[in-house]
Order: sequence, then structure tokens, then C-alpha cells
Amino acid sequence: MAAGLSTALTFKPLHRAFSSSSLRLHHPTSLTGFPSSLLRFRGLSVCYVVSDRRQSSPIDKDDSPPETTEPTTTAIDAEYLALRLAEKLERKKSERFTYLIAAVMSSFGITSMAIMAVYYRFSWQMEGGEIPMSEMFGTFALSVGAAVGMEFWARWAHKALWHASLWNMHESHHKPREGPFELNDVFAIINAVPAIALLSYGFFNKGLVPGLCFGAGLGITVFGIAYMFVHDGLVHKRFPVGPIADVPYLRRVAAAHQLHHTDKFDGVPYGLFLGPKELEEVGGDEELEKEISRRIKLYKRGSGSGSTS
Repeated sequence: MAAGLSTALTFKPLHRAFSSSSLRLHHPTSLTGFPSSLLRFRGLSVCYVVSDRRQSSPIDKDDSPPETTEPTTTAIDAEYLALRLAEKLERKKSERFTYLIAAVMSSFGITSMAIMAVYYRFSWQMEGGEIPMSEMFGTFALSVGAAVGMEFWARWAHKALWHASLWNMHESHHKPREGPFELNDVFAIINAVPAIALLSYGFFNKGLVPGLCFGAGLGITVFGIAYMFVHDGLVHKRFPVGPIADVPYLRRVAAAHQLHHTDKFDGVPYGLFLGPKELEEVGGDEELEKEISRRIKLYKRGSGSGSTS
């Protein structure tokens, strides 16, 4: 409410004539519309009336915000976040399926070719009735040796090359992946080249040296397949691995490699299958056990919701 002021003009009649200095209105007409010469005033009274009334000024309007039927900002944000989350989950599902197809096809193809190569190579060598024992032993021995040796090669290359001069390629593996593949996958192709070359030379030639080359190529191939299932499937969940996740030692391997991505021990472990041993050497046993427990809880939670990874 605001106080308003009003004025009223009252004219008192003239009781005696004024002199020439009396108050006169010299305008052509007075406030009443009559000639000013006809009006003579004794006094002019001004009355002030204080009244309470509501003004329609913007300051005195109701301060309450106007009602609106539009959704609030919080509701819009929640809906937007839910939509983004659904899109991300759908994209991840598609990426996992794409990589699963690639992993199964490559593993099945490479494994089948390796088995057939071993079978036909020794069948071809034993056609004359003589069994080349030394060659066969050398092939299988070097297969195991090459598979074990690849672990030490991968450890050295991971630290001396991938985290050094080749970091611009390996860095994609330490960042959130966009799409089913990453630049770091090129290293798998690079390691496949010598394996194919060794297998080819050993398959088309007889003798101890070709047998050793064949075994070396076979060992590299076996390591590559195992590395893909444990590293890409079990550790980074690029595709489901099924019962592999229930093997106790492989759980330790996965947890150790996960610590590599946290840089808690300056990147250790750089190897994969012997990663728990590397952590033990730098005093990371306690952190390893914590990571194992965390991964078991996540795995059980995922299994309870229908996940197979």
C-alpha cells in the first residue's frame, strides 16, 4: 500500500475591495474558465488528503515468480543424462560385439590353421616310414620356449619401446577407447608377421632348422591368442571370456595389469602373465590383493545382472 496525496483548492469570498496591489490573475482565463478580471481572492487554501491505495508500479507488484508448466532445469538435465547413458551403453554393447566377432574369427582361424599345419607337416615328414624324433622334439620344445620367451619380450618392449619411443601409438591404450579398436592394436599385427613367416618356412621345408622355426612360430601364435583372451577380454572387457574369469591365477594376472594402468608403481608390471611376480618384487602385494577383491566384487555384481564378462 502506498500513501497518496491529493489537493483541493477552496476559494473564500471577497469581503472588501482590494487595492491595485490585490491578487489578480493576469492570464486570459482562470482555472474555472472565467475571465481573470472577474475573480478576486482573499486567500487560497490547499488541503492535503492522505489515502492508502494500491499503485500499479512495477516495484509494488507481487514478487512471487509466475507459475509455469515447463519442466524444471533439473528434470531436463536428468532426462538428458539418462539419454546419454543409454546411448553410451548401446555403443559399448555394439563395440564389444564387434570385437568379439573379430576375436572369435581370428582365434578360430589361426588355431585351425596352426593345428592343420602341425598335422600335415608331421604327416608329410613321416611318409617314408621314418619318424624324425629330433625334429619333432625340437618343434614342440621351441613352441613352449617361444611362448614363455614372448612374455619376457613383451615386458621389455612394453617398457623400453611402447612407453618410450612408441608412446604415441601405445597411448591410445591408456585413454578411453572410442570405437571397437584402437591404434595400439597395430602391435598385435606387428607380432603376427614374424609368426607367419616362421610357420611358413617350417611348413614347406624339412629338417631340424625348419622344425625349430615352425615351433617358434607356433609358440608366438599360442602366446598371442592367450594374450588376447586374458588382456583384451578378461582385463579390459572388450569381449566376454566366460569361465576364464573364474581361474584364480588369471584373476591375479588381470588385477596386476589393472595396477599397471594406475601408475602406482611407476608402471610396474609391464609384463602380463608374470605381472604378479613383478609386483611382488616392488612391494605391491597389498595393493594387488585389494585390486583382486575389487574385481571379484565387480564380477559378482555383473554376473548377478546377467553380464558374462
